[in-house]
Amino acid sequence: MRRRVLVTGASGQLAGAIAAAFARDSDVTALARADLDIADDRAVGVAVSAHRPDVVVNCAAYNDVDGAETEPLEALDVNAFAVRGLARAAADAGAVLVHYSSDFVFDGTASRPYVEDDRPNPQGVYAASKLLGEWFALEAGRSVVLRVESLFGAPPGWGGRKGSLGSLVAGIEAGREVPVFVDRTVTPSYVVDVAEATRALLASGTASGVYHCVNAGPCSWHDVAGEIARLLGKPAKLRPITLETVSLRARRPRYSALDSTRLPAAGIGMPTWQDALARYLGAGARPPRA
Repeated sequence: MRRRVLVTGASGQLAGAIAAAFARDSDVTALARADLDIADDRAVGVAVSAHRPDVVVNCAAYNDVDGAETEPLEALDVNAFAVRGLARAAADAGAVLVHYSSDFVFDGTASRPYVEDDRPNPQGVYAASKLLGEWFALEAGRSVVLRVESLFGAPPGWGGRKGSLGSLVAGIEAGREVPVFVDRTVTPSYVVDVAEATRALLASGTASGVYHCVNAGPCSWHDVAGEIARLLGKPAKLRPITLETVSLRARRPRYSALDSTRLPAAGIGMPTWQDALARYLGAGARPPRA
């Protein structure tokens, strides 16, 4: 029998890639917020009972890092308490829950990439809400939490927020001067690679727990912008900035690169961020491994 997969947050950046990856061998139902508000526990229970999924993949999230500082209840409702409801519904249905978290659960004071066993230390409302969501997701029993970072890539015609990398591409393509952080170290995550890794992880029958799911190799945003310009064949009009020179409501982790020790143990390798970026921009790099 084909596996039944229920995807929440279907209008978001990651969900399209998730639905496409699983559709190759599963029956996928993708629900946007208009179809299912995950903060409504009763509606979640009804939806899970109706669709009888084998896997629930939660792509819904409150992602406005600065907005969370003035809308803490909204951030907590979606990123934490709604996940608790999903976990309970998934457990009642005997389904596996897949939930996505963030590098923001760490404080950014490290000098090397964070691994799964490093101690979280969230520094803002958004960060705390994501960590709480991890804890609630793991209550499902059969659950996988994947920490992703700086997502890029989107379904055709997607009109949502483009993210940091998408904004860099737009600025460089337009020939504008682009401000880029030189003191923030990250590991960007291509949604196509995240989706393939998610599918492979479930197929491996691996244990529940937390996994880092990012493209390999730490880099600064200045590094990313320079590589974008090179791949596009455009002059790099980059204006270096630092965290101290900008006013942001929520604190950003200075060093938030992630490293996965658990995906390789399950036989899953993530391409480098350069490789992923080249594929995203259509530069002809090799496709990801299925």
